[in-house]
Amino acid sequence: MPKRNYGFEKRQKELNKQKKREEKQQRKLERRETADDRPADAPEEDGPDTRP
Repeated sequence: MPKRNYGFEKRQKELNKQKKREEKQQRKLERRETADDRPADAPEEDGPDTRP
């Protein structure tokens, strides 16, 4: 039976974690960009109209 290569397994695990972290960061940036695209003076769609 061959010996396990723990170094390789650890490296693969670290690469997977890094990839997952980068994907999460990219999703956050995309969300932030879409929120920035909406004008600041645009009325909230959820809240009632409070204009006089």
